[in-house]
Amino acid sequence: MTNKVLFITGASSGIGAETARRAADAGWRIALFARRQDKLDQLANDIGDAALALPGDVTDLSSLQSAISRTISHFGQLDAVYANAGKGLDTPGVENGDPEEWRNLVDVNVMGVLLTMKAAYPELKKTKGHLLLTGSAAGRVHISGSIYGASKWFVHGLGGNMAEDMRKWGGRCTVIAPGMVDTPFFDTPKPDKLKPLDVANAVVYALGQPAHANVQEIAVMPAG
Repeated sequence: MTNKVLFITGASSGIGAETARRAADAGWRIALFARRQDKLDQLANDIGDAALALPGDVTDLSSLQSAISRTISHFGQLDAVYANAGKGLDTPGVENGDPEEWRNLVDVNVMGVLLTMKAAYPELKKTKGHLLLTGSAAGRVHISGSIYGASKWFVHGLGGNMAEDMRKWGGRCTVIAPGMVDTPFFDTPKPDKLKPLDVANAVVYALGQPAHANVQEIAVMPAG
């Protein structure tokens, strides 16, 4: 058991919500950040006193800074941040793709990660904390015309760079790289793929390592 505090973006469903439940079971106190207040409130109610619902927009730095400030006021500290919020594209590829949809994807998958780090970084330095990022198997292979995959290549590159940066003051950075996961991210169910709990278990494993050990990347793939 621990008394540490974890801030999760994209916490209202899927991987984020399951990570919140799993981390709370492991003794973490959880700050839940996402746009959908109703779902956040329900999740916080399910978890109990260890959870704090913080509705906000991951593409808005002031929203993130306010949420981090409320986390500190409520729990007294911040030990880990899981930048999990992400989105895909309805129309993949370049030829038929929608540039406005690309812009929205970059706002969440790239800028959302950067802004989350920016808002949390000073507090993580105080606790020699842990930053976790949701990458993807799509960020480790080349997929024909995949703009989503390219956004995850950014996350993997950033994660390695942040591990080097945070090492200087005793912090850690981990990229969690799942294959296809059966979540609301997809319009149709994927029953033969990973479950959110599989990814949540990887997050909690990384968080649970001793302070001298950084699990820099975890790849989790469907067995089939």
